[in-house]
Amino acid sequence: MNGAQDLGGAMGFGPVEPEPEDVRFHADWEKRVLALTLAAGATGTWSIDASRYARESLHPADYLGSTYYEIWTKGLERLLVDHGLVSAEELAAGRSLGPGRPVRRVLGAADTPALLAAGTPYDRPAAAPARFAVGDPVRTRNEHPTGHTRLPRYARDKHGVIEAVRGVFVLPDTNAHGAGEHPQWLYTIRFDAHELWGRGADPTLTVSIDAWESYLEAASAAPR
Repeated sequence: MNGAQDLGGAMGFGPVEPEPEDVRFHADWEKRVLALTLAAGATGTWSIDASRYARESLHPADYLGSTYYEIWTKGLERLLVDHGLVSAEELAAGRSLGPGRPVRRVLGAADTPALLAAGTPYDRPAAAPARFAVGDPVRTRNEHPTGHTRLPRYARDKHGVIEAVRGVFVLPDTNAHGAGEHPQWLYTIRFDAHELWGRGADPTLTVSIDAWESYLEAASAAPR
């Protein structure tokens, strides 16, 4: 969706100011939000794509007016209510008002390091050959879905070149909405800066993104 989270290329927000690598949290409550999000996700009630969609579907004013972990908190609250694990009244009260709903799995503290180290595999067996190969010119589709997508606005309807073929992975666009995994080939696409940002862009720069096969169309060659 074209939400406030999709800021690539947007003007007026100032430069990106990276923090030191050892800075992870700015307050203890942020640590708790991360822990709660991981524990809730580990129940298997929703997917990581659904979790991303819950955050990005916040109202733009709410999203842009919130810090990183405030956005995580609001997304988690939405998921908990939507899936019946917490009621709106319980959120308002700040405590349980009745028996909890059973979940498929409860993540214990002792199990967390191993779970995080193992990660969650999203690669799947290929059901058909890849449509594109390294070096092929492609054009991204000009689509503006109302649901989740990993194709950013700035890279839609743009010509690029296949830089790498990554394999077959779960399609976030459907998985976010409980509509099935629908695995697809995933590619890394390289774009020249002028294709994305116009003639005033630095001609020495390129931008690479990962894109699923359904985002792409064959192209004869990138325009110059």
